[in-house]
Amino acid sequence: MGKIWRVSGPLVIADEMKGSQVYEIVEIGEEGLVGEIIGLEGNKAIIQAHEDTLGLKAGEVVRGTGRILSAELGPGIVGAIYDGLQKSLLTLVEDTGSFIKRGAKAPALARDKKWQFTPRVKLGDTVSEGDIIGTVPETNLIEHRVMVPIGIKGTVKEIREGEYTVEEPVARVEHDGEVRSLLLMQEWPVRKPRPYKQRFDPSGLLTTGMRILDYMFPLALGGKASIPGGFGTGKTVALQQLARWAQTDLNIYVGCGERGNEMADVLYSFRQLREPKTGRLLQEKEVFIANTSNMPVVAREASIFVGITMAEYFRDMGYDVLLVADSTSRWAEAMREMGGRLEEMPGEEGFPSYMGSRLSSFYERAGMVKCLGSPERRGSVTVAGAVSPPGADFSEPVTQNTLRIVDALYSLDVSLANKRHFPAISWLTSYSLYADAVKDWWDKIDPGWVDTRATALRILQQEAELEEIVRLVGPEALPEGDKLLLLVARMIREDFLQQSAYHEVDTYCTPTKAGLMLKTIIRFYELAQEMLNSGAGIESIRSSPAVYKISRMKDIADEVFEQRVKELWSEMEESLIARKRVP
Repeated sequence: MGKIWRVSGPLVIADEMKGSQVYEIVEIGEEGLVGEIIGLEGNKAIIQAHEDTLGLKAGEVVRGTGRILSAELGPGIVGAIYDGLQKSLLTLVEDTGSFIKRGAKAPALARDKKWQFTPRVKLGDTVSEGDIIGTVPETNLIEHRVMVPIGIKGTVKEIREGEYTVEEPVARVEHDGEVRSLLLMQEWPVRKPRPYKQRFDPSGLLTTGMRILDYMFPLALGGKASIPGGFGTGKTVALQQLARWAQTDLNIYVGCGERGNEMADVLYSFRQLREPKTGRLLQEKEVFIANTSNMPVVAREASIFVGITMAEYFRDMGYDVLLVADSTSRWAEAMREMGGRLEEMPGEEGFPSYMGSRLSSFYERAGMVKCLGSPERRGSVTVAGAVSPPGADFSEPVTQNTLRIVDALYSLDVSLANKRHFPAISWLTSYSLYADAVKDWWDKIDPGWVDTRATALRILQQEAELEEIVRLVGPEALPEGDKLLLLVARMIREDFLQQSAYHEVDTYCTPTKAGLMLKTIIRFYELAQEMLNSGAGIESIRSSPAVYKISRMKDIADEVFEQRVKELWSEMEESLIARKRVP
């Protein structure tokens, strides 16, 4: 037990802390504010407080807990709303009202709720770490698989079906004469990656429902992506779309330092929306961590690592998990503030020199792995983090450090946002290194994906090259072929890449539908080129009814889309061929 020596914002210096350890959790003052030791100098401990320190004074007691910052893992996580320290906000509201008091405590998992446990092993079986010993129906979409904690193995001496709380033993195992109880709940240090048998390269498409991601710049399961963009370019909406529609088994949304109204909008909408495949409410496969801008700055780092720890836990069950973080720039700003108060040697723009390694320790926990234990299974964690560069300057340190880590970049463009083109992802500066990883997946859905994608990207690149000429001489001075290319490029941009997150049909687009949409535009281009070669003018092509019908494809419901596209192809063939000028 020590005493406060000095308080500087979120930084607390405590004396008489002999025997403490780095990263140990402490309780500060009469209210028991949560803090974490980040440095030791003799008997003094440097503590970062995860709660507001206003009013703390020298001489108040600091109590060590002997624990490091850990996440509670067990049934009850899915659908929950946590703060940055994994305190249940729903429980806090029930206990203290809408205005949460400083120092308030709430367990992550309800201690009084009983869960129906069904064993998967029997008496006398030998189990080891990672083995699935039973299941709990957590939600209608998630079966919680109860695993043997890391470091435990032995022979099952007791296991039975029934209803249990997370603190009651569901089984007992014996090893070398020592009997250990297995609970529905386990704890894991948030800064320590969970182990696995083998790591694989990311593979298979993470279906997001966003055409520019799925078709043009795919994100693979187990991949790492970044979404940088200036103010108002749509970072939060893009991440919300990922969390809403990504076809993973579980999605985790971490609101790290962003505005409270954005988090409130997320929480409200997820109680209304339904999962496309099953029709169940989305909240049955979502976890929310809210550490908004009006919450303690230092807890932003904790919120990021709590989220990735929970993602790894469900990965170890054999699930595909998506984690989105909005935004890592706010975490980096918290690191800069703490570095300044600790008088550390600053790096570029005042950020600490270790910022890159901290960001890497988060992103590198993504991946596809072969899980520990039996039955044999694979799981994945896919990470997408927003970056908020001031003034949309991508040369700033947070963006540049992130680019060294991720393999997919979705660059949000201010000029596109100003034109109300959303998602404002630039097709000229974005990239994905996962195109080869998802090729086999796409070949089963759309065998011509590689060629169609390459054709579309080439057309968009050629349009960008023509823009300078158009600005100098005007579009009418261009050859007919270039005019057609500009027309088709505009169709790709506006009728395919542009997508409304708030349209009932267009908010989610299946990969099959996306492929048919782009192939229709490319087919129009091929037929129009035939018309030009036969002597037809560009105006007759622009006035074709197919141009309007292609622009409305995104509004057609999935049930009738394929039939309507077949009809459109027939109409294009007849209409455009009929418009050819006969020599």
